[in-house]
Amino acid sequence: MQALHAREVLLERRQYRPEQAALWDKLTLAQKFAASSLTQFGYDLTFIRNSNRGSVAVLLCNGNAATISGDGEIDTSPDIIIRH
Repeated sequence: MQALHAREVLLERRQYRPEQAALWDKLTLAQKFAASSLTQFGYDLTFIRNSNRGSVAVLLCNGNAATISGDGEIDTSPDIIIRH
């Protein structure tokens, strides 16, 4: 019974959000693989920053940030400040 409740919570958490789907479409293939692994730990894709050096995906989990470089490198202790 408890397993069923846990599954319902996970399904509710994974509700389709069009703005997040649009972000996923902008990720490189390497970033998609890396982001997929982070979402298993509760991270959510929040935004993508583009610069001359490429794109950086930013994910948040309980106020903690993680970044993923264009080539899929994950940094769970990035030197960034997230404004609210």
